[in-house]
Amino acid sequence: MDKKTVYIKGKRNTQVTCRDVYLKDIATVNCSDENLTARLNAMKVYKFRQDAQKGKNGENRTVISILYLISRIEQAEKNVQVESLGEQDMLVQIVEPEKGRIWKRAQIVFVSMIAFFGTAFTIMAFHNDIGIHKVFERVFTLVIGHDTNNFTVLEVAYSIGLCIGIVLFFNHIGKRRITRDPTPIEVEMFLYEKNVDDTLVETADKEGRTIDAP
Repeated sequence: MDKKTVYIKGKRNTQVTCRDVYLKDIATVNCSDENLTARLNAMKVYKFRQDAQKGKNGENRTVISILYLISRIEQAEKNVQVESLGEQDMLVQIVEPEKGRIWKRAQIVFVSMIAFFGTAFTIMAFHNDIGIHKVFERVFTLVIGHDTNNFTVLEVAYSIGLCIGIVLFFNHIGKRRITRDPTPIEVEMFLYEKNVDDTLVETADKEGRTIDAP
């Protein structure tokens, strides 16, 4: 009897809210046999401890090797051939269910205020450090021919240009995206999360905490 081919694509980072981790949570399974696919998706591959959500000593996350999943599949289904197309090691973390919208919105407002006032202070400190006002006064004097003690069109044009530049750089106007390209913050967050995931996986492997094939 010919073996059925099962394609499995592991996910790099998965967050779950319950202690039981199933194959469908950490990997995408594809097979020509729909019944086999359903059985594999419902297969439990790991169970977190009762107090895992408290996150003590890193017990709220684990790393599962693709070899472990392949061995579990081959034990459960004798007549299959597993082909891996995704990650070799999958990071799984159990998190608490999302809290109320009010708390979530409060967190967003708090972070937004820190980002806004922090950025404003940085810009003002930079301009004060380079003496931008004196530069504008000097340019105004050279072009117009006399001094001024008030704000000029240079400050206004510079402020407008700075705002337009920030909007174009971050590729957002409110909730609307100017282009479909990822914003610089999204790129940096992606690289940061990728580096964190790689570090956690390598640390677990060095400490022998990776769930691997026997």
